[in-house]
Amino acid sequence: MTKGPYLDGQLLIAMPGMSDPRFERSVIYMCAHSEQGAMGIIINKATPMMSFGELLSQIDLGPEDGGEPPPELMQMPVLFGGPVEQGRGFVLHTSDYFTDDSSLPVAENIALTATVDILRAMARGEGPQRAVLALGYSGWAPGQLENEIQHNGWLTCQADEELIFGLDFNDRYNAALRKLKIDPGMLSSDAGHA
Repeated sequence: MTKGPYLDGQLLIAMPGMSDPRFERSVIYMCAHSEQGAMGIIINKATPMMSFGELLSQIDLGPEDGGEPPPELMQMPVLFGGPVEQGRGFVLHTSDYFTDDSSLPVAENIALTATVDILRAMARGEGPQRAVLALGYSGWAPGQLENEIQHNGWLTCQADEELIFGLDFNDRYNAALRKLKIDPGMLSSDAGHA
């Protein structure tokens, strides 16, 4: 369960009526939510034509020993985490990798790290067991997210590691809806009011 009304460690699922095209059909893992605002990472949209390997070469960050990271890691897509700070990388990962000065614990088994050290560790094969790499994040001012939820912009559901890390990013939207026992074809963009 969440602590109070906050959504840390949960998923936001965009409703069909989402008017902002950047968030259309988005699934967002919520990393922080408080009275000061909210921050999350979109986990189901790829950055156009960029993989982990391409990112490493762009920032000139290969393994120090000259070894080659595993091919599946090099092919891992870099996701569009959101419209804020799109030049900054964020790694959502299992908490088997954690550094006290740079990792933020989000849920029992999940943390967020936004330093180049985790990319180096991943390139050496010493990073987290499971990870999602994203450029940018999604942010909300105080009260903004609550207002969007109240106006039928988002559904919320519990997150699980398999949905975040195990599924292909293209399958995460429908999988998140199925967690709520919702058929994606049955969703309407019209809000109902009693």
